[in-house]
Parts: sequence; C-alpha cells; structure tokens
Amino acid sequence: MSTVRRSSRIRRKIDLALQGGGAHGAFTWGVLHRLLEDDRIEISAISGSSGGAINAVVMAAGLMAGGRTAAREALREFWASVGASARLNPLNGGMFGAMFGSAAAAWTPLGLYLDMASHVISPYQFNPLNVNPLRRVIADAVDFDAVRRCDKVDLFIGATNVRTGRLRVFRNAELSVDAILASACLPMLFQAVEIDGEAYWDGGYSGNPTLLPLIAEASADDVLLVQINPSERDEVPTRAQDILARIDEITFNGSLLKELRSIALVRWMLREEGRSIERYRAPLFRRLHDLRLHRLDGGVDLARLGNSSRLAADPATLSQLHRLGYDAADDWLARNFMHLGRRATFDLERDFPRDSLAGGDRASVPQTAERRRPR
Repeated sequence: MSTVRRSSRIRRKIDLALQGGGAHGAFTWGVLHRLLEDDRIEISAISGSSGGAINAVVMAAGLMAGGRTAAREALREFWASVGASARLNPLNGGMFGAMFGSAAAAWTPLGLYLDMASHVISPYQFNPLNVNPLRRVIADAVDFDAVRRCDKVDLFIGATNVRTGRLRVFRNAELSVDAILASACLPMLFQAVEIDGEAYWDGGYSGNPTLLPLIAEASADDVLLVQINPSERDEVPTRAQDILARIDEITFNGSLLKELRSIALVRWMLREEGRSIERYRAPLFRRLHDLRLHRLDGGVDLARLGNSSRLAADPATLSQLHRLGYDAADDWLARNFMHLGRRATFDLERDFPRDSLAGGDRASVPQTAERRRPR
C-alpha cells in the first residue's frame, strides 16, 4: 500500500454516495479505508443503499467509538465476520452476496436454485422463518445507539416502500438493524421488512444511491459517487447468465441515472436563464449550482471479476475486492485531490449532453420519427 500523504493545512470536506452491489461492497470498504487514512479528507455525510448502507453505518459506529482508526478497524472486523461466516457455511456466503444483488444473475448452484425457486414459491413459503444471516452480523458489528446520536457524519439510508414504490430515506436518529436490512431486502429472497407499519424492499430499486439528500440537506459542495455497478458494457451479452447480469446492472443503475439526468437538466436550465445565482430564492438552486460531482468506480479490474463474484463472500474474494477499492481510491486521490473545492471531475455535460436531456439519447430516436414530413 502506498504511503499516506497527510497535511494539517489542507482539508477538504466531501459527501459520499455509496452504491449497493452484493459482495462488491468490499470494494467500497477498500475505498473507505483509503479515504479514512487521509486526514486531508473530512467525510461529512453519506447516502447509501444496500451494501453502501451497511458500510455507512459500520463506519459511523466506528467513528463514534474512536475516530478514524476505530472506523477502519470496524469495517475490517465486519467484513472479516462476513468472510468467516461464508467459510463456515457456504450457503450463508451465497446469501450474503445475494441479499444485495441478483442471485439469478449468478451462474452458480445457489444462484440457479434461488432463481428457480423464486419463480415458483415466494420467500414467505421457502423461508417462512425469515432467516437472514446478516442480521446477527450487523447487530454484532454496529452500536446503533451510537449511530443514532452520531455527530461525526450525517447518514441517509434508502429503502423502497412496497405499497407506494417511493424511496424512504432513514436518517441517523431513525436507524436500526431493521432499517439496514430493509435497505438490502431483495423481495424474491427475503420477506419485506416492516417498519412503522410499512413494508420495505431494497433501496436500490428507487435510489442506488439517492443524491438528493446530499444536495438538499448536507453541507459539502463536493460529492463523491462510489459506483460499483458498471454503467456501460462494450459487448451485447448473448449467454443467459450474462443477459441476466446486464439486466441486474441496468435495473440497479436506473434510479441513479435518472437523478444524474435531472441534475444535469436543472443546471442547464439555470445557465440558460443567465441570472446571477444570488437572485434565486430557493436554496436548492444555489446548491445545484455550486455542486461539484466526482465519481470513483472499479473500472476494468472490477468488471473483469464478473457478476458471479457478487455472491462470493469468501475471505479471499473479499480481500481482493478490498485491495481493488483501496488502490482505486489511492489513484483517485493522487489525480483529483487538488480539484476538490475547485471543480467537478465528473463531467455531467459529457455523460448527459443537452440534446439527450429532453427525452433520452438522440441515438435512441428512430430516424423516421426525427424526419417526419408535414402533412
């Protein structure tokens, strides 16, 4: 691992947006490990769903217990517990990975069984006792009393309301084991988690992760998105397992892409108006104007592991994912720390050009529709 650069003179405040993605949450563990080592970085708020939510609460509990060092140790111990459970019980290993991602997308005996079972019987039938191996691991790892009173970092944890289909965001004072399990509840594997009389499924369906709370309620102008679900693939999948994997990636990136497109649209409209930002009364406009977005992903190395690695919670795979995340964050800091507080390094205008904002990418519009002749 590289030598950590430290400076008491330069300190940058950032917010984090953490995606879920099965055992690939260990990649995010590596990212957080590296960020926590660098005291030039102050993490002020985190939005997370599924695995991102779990990493967020484990880190927050560690910060309350003993600062950055304790937070790094808490994350290490949590993922060691996941790996130990997988080693002792291979079924648990698959369940840990499956609860944040799509088991059907893994061409493994467990994935095939869960896929077939989910088409015939529901978790209310094949798992009537609602056994969730992660409940005990989270309860042992996280002091939720400390998380609820945490003043080190603001948390925004997303879950999907089954009845309305809307995103619910749980904040520090509302967090519990059930709230985290709700954020990571895949409906074909686990019974919906009931909180305050409402049933919840995985937050990834409606916000993976949601950015709006970081814009509307947090204080940092720099937001770093840690994305572990690939946005693009170079080839069209043709094998069944690859098709299912790509469907999974598109599904769990959909809500994020919509939020990014909306941010790009509002910022374009603000520029078109040509007003001084001080003339807008709504604070949200000013926040959107000042927002500096950044993105860190696993790139080719993470994509190369394939979707089946989302279900692989064995210690060796988790260690590999941690190293990939640590190195990716180290490289990102080396290239981009100087830009924090100054400019965005994620180019929204490139990913969402003006012509694509009204109704999808131009390339997706049939040529005959674009060139209609008047009657």
